[in-house]
Amino acid sequence: MKQQKFISGNEAVAEGVRLASPHVIAAYPITPQTVVVERLAEMVEDGSLKAEFMHVESEHSALSACMGASALGARTFTATSSQGLLYLVECLHYASGGRFPIVMMNANRSLALPWSIYGDHRDSLSQLDSGWIQIYVEDAQESLDMVLQSFAIAEHPDVLTPVMINLDGFVLTHTYELVEIPDKEAVSGWLPPFKTNYAMDFVHPKNMGFSSQPSDNTEFKYQQHRAVLDSISVIEEVDASFGTAFGRSYGGLVEAYRCTDADLVVVSLGSTTGTCRTVVDDLRTTGWKVGVLKIRFMRPFPVEAVLNAIGHVKGVAVIDRDISFGYEGTVFTNVNSALSRGQHNIVKLNFIAGLGGRDISKSTIRTIFTKLQQGVEGEPVKTVEFIDLTVDTDE
Repeated sequence: MKQQKFISGNEAVAEGVRLASPHVIAAYPITPQTVVVERLAEMVEDGSLKAEFMHVESEHSALSACMGASALGARTFTATSSQGLLYLVECLHYASGGRFPIVMMNANRSLALPWSIYGDHRDSLSQLDSGWIQIYVEDAQESLDMVLQSFAIAEHPDVLTPVMINLDGFVLTHTYELVEIPDKEAVSGWLPPFKTNYAMDFVHPKNMGFSSQPSDNTEFKYQQHRAVLDSISVIEEVDASFGTAFGRSYGGLVEAYRCTDADLVVVSLGSTTGTCRTVVDDLRTTGWKVGVLKIRFMRPFPVEAVLNAIGHVKGVAVIDRDISFGYEGTVFTNVNSALSRGQHNIVKLNFIAGLGGRDISKSTIRTIFTKLQQGVEGEPVKTVEFIDLTVDTDE
């Protein structure tokens, strides 16, 4: 029977992994991800999860182990964060190029230097070109549910692409919430065992992990690209199917809140969305026509979904917990590109916030809406602005 538990985002991920019944879990601890693999180790030890738990010597080894197991047709999971994600970057490309449907949780955390254990999105957004599907979740319930959906997406024969699930470090990974735990038998009925025609086989040998020549490399990369694009329809189908089976769905690639009649919209990733909704509701009571668009998937990027949701508005402000030094936030680059394909002239502003775990408050979001309104009215505003700076940068 399904039940409710008061658990953290990390523990919700572990519960989702348990329900998905992976064959192999490769683990290397790093703050703030460590609780995930600790809980999974406990589940394997007490017998509630039948899996091979591999405590390896590094993040690079963890993903390497998952690739080896996946090549044999095993369902695999690992987790990492920040500098650990960077340490395994080489393997990201091997995993996606090898079409291994691994699911990996990443606890978003800032990158050094300065050294920080607190959260922003600079780690995962730096890897958008690695060939992985990337998901950003808002709360613990979505974290659990997207673990299950991720295995269904990654293992779909039209996709066969690894998936990275991103949770905001500490704000989500260590915050406790009431989470509904689906029934194990119901999950087993919804998520079938992983089967692939591309596993290593002594009877029918296959060539895996091979080299290519200039004459055919582009064709392999094109197939990867098409698989990620094809995942768009699979993501929508899986989300709808999950909603039917368990009563929760998330709108597919994006989730729009009060955007239909909005003039001004804030775009966000992850846990910041909840605060944005609160501000939107408050401003609506005073006559502001505002909304918030949560982008759930950064890859594949939901171009059509973004245009359908906010292509009609007067102004869009993108909150980036990331900066591509010398240019702008990475989320803004992607949103701006999508909106440029529409026919409507929209004021688009980029606000860099929340770096190194700094709080993004309701006051900050109200300020963002105010500046966006000023831009729509034709007042001079910065296209890219570090919001809430405590030092004077106007030199």
